[in-house]
Amino acid sequence: MLQVHDVFKSYATAQGPLPVLQGIDLTLRPGSSLALMGESGSGKSTLLHLIAGLDKVDHGSISSGDYRLEQMNEAQLAHWRRTEIGLVFQQFNLIGSLRVEDNLAFQARLAGRHDAQWQAHLVQRLGLADLLRRYPEQLSGGQQQRVALGRALASQPKLLLADEPTGSLDEATSDEVLKLLLELLDDSPTTLLMVTHSHRVAARLAQTVTLHGGRLADAQAR
Repeated sequence: MLQVHDVFKSYATAQGPLPVLQGIDLTLRPGSSLALMGESGSGKSTLLHLIAGLDKVDHGSISSGDYRLEQMNEAQLAHWRRTEIGLVFQQFNLIGSLRVEDNLAFQARLAGRHDAQWQAHLVQRLGLADLLRRYPEQLSGGQQQRVALGRALASQPKLLLADEPTGSLDEATSDEVLKLLLELLDDSPTTLLMVTHSHRVAARLAQTVTLHGGRLADAQAR
């Protein structure tokens, strides 16, 4: 599903280049779930952004099927994000001017894969049936994150990238949202890569890897 090979990334600073990732190797199989952990500033979000095509590697390769991200231009990377992956962030990033039902369909319509039956299934599983006519500002944090999950999954992406998706939620709501996400992934072939600080959240996924000093520690499988 996804292969990250010998990836290096650094950023320019007044003191010179700041190495963030130093030779990252990572493989995800279709349908698998992996938690990416590490202390703040360890490069977790940087790696996620590279895989999403939001930034480019300095050296190395990121590939999925026929896609080789380091060889793609901005238009091709935009197509990758639009059609092949789903993105979920801690901040929800819903479109404030759209009702819930339109937020849910937004990504799938961009990808040309809107499926009314699948969206209805998501609405039912996520408990959003009574919220479809509301705007994001009329929702609680947990409700907004459920909409964000539904939007990301509505296009039935091959890969779901989640950056601290429950980080702004209280523990009970976090557990509820994570449970729903994992149940929905059981209904689809989507692969999950989640950045998280929480060992409790990571324990719910099939595998955990830890970033330290720009490198990945040995994976822990469950």
